[in-house]
Amino acid sequence: MTKDKFLAILLSTFVFFALVALYPTPAKNSEPNYKKISEKVLPKKGFTLPVSWGDIGPKLIELGVIDLEKFEEAVPLTDAEEKILKEGGDIPIAITRENSQFVVDMLWALGLAQKSLVYDEGPLGQEYKEDAGNFASTGGWTLAKEDALNYLNKFDLIPLTPEQQSRVAEIAKNVYRPCCGNSTWFPDCNHGMATLAAIELLISKGYSDSEVYKEVLKLNSFWFPETYLTLAVYFQEKGTLWSRVDAKEALGEAYSSAQGAARIYEEVGPLPSEIVGGSCGA
Repeated sequence: MTKDKFLAILLSTFVFFALVALYPTPAKNSEPNYKKISEKVLPKKGFTLPVSWGDIGPKLIELGVIDLEKFEEAVPLTDAEEKILKEGGDIPIAITRENSQFVVDMLWALGLAQKSLVYDEGPLGQEYKEDAGNFASTGGWTLAKEDALNYLNKFDLIPLTPEQQSRVAEIAKNVYRPCCGNSTWFPDCNHGMATLAAIELLISKGYSDSEVYKEVLKLNSFWFPETYLTLAVYFQEKGTLWSRVDAKEALGEAYSSAQGAARIYEEVGPLPSEIVGGSCGA
């Protein structure tokens, strides 16, 4: 063996073990560390998205999409949340266990009112156009000045080009939620409309599709904690850490639809401690 060949083998061996040290792969079928998994999926400090609330709250109040009195009666607000709602500002959208309901309600109102290709060409605007007010995402929004349908798909609150609208639509088709069997392309519940708003905000700020999926997965994890803790355990038992799971795959029908989540739950079984999820009402 030549000296150069020996050095090349030595270098490749060093690189291999360095990568193993940096990116360890859990042993398959090993007992999962639930505490560590929980901190990855649902960190105590929560997640901060790379977009801000801006003037969303004041605009929604001005347009009547949010009736301030109704909202304050339905959603207990902290001082910080009250500022976001009434004054707005360059305040990043952050989600934690404590504020997940506030976040879903604010984004729900925004998703309802924002003009979108998802409504024009999707199920709500096509096959269910005559029944558009009968879904949890529309009839369930009781915190507006008037009937929710008066605000559906009406306002350009988030500036989007036609190309960006098309990207929003394509991503929406690939993002499911465990409370329903539908994707965000058919936002028939509050989480669907909230997710749509989040996608629109992220696309409007120039983020790539892969970045959008990663941020949406963070929201879904706090809206459906037990589902995504279970999914993280499932992937770890298959040999993949949650930090290395492809967000688009995790949000797809196989894992994040009601049917997919049920299949994963059946395979993994109940987690050691009960984790409360979200609901589809205001």
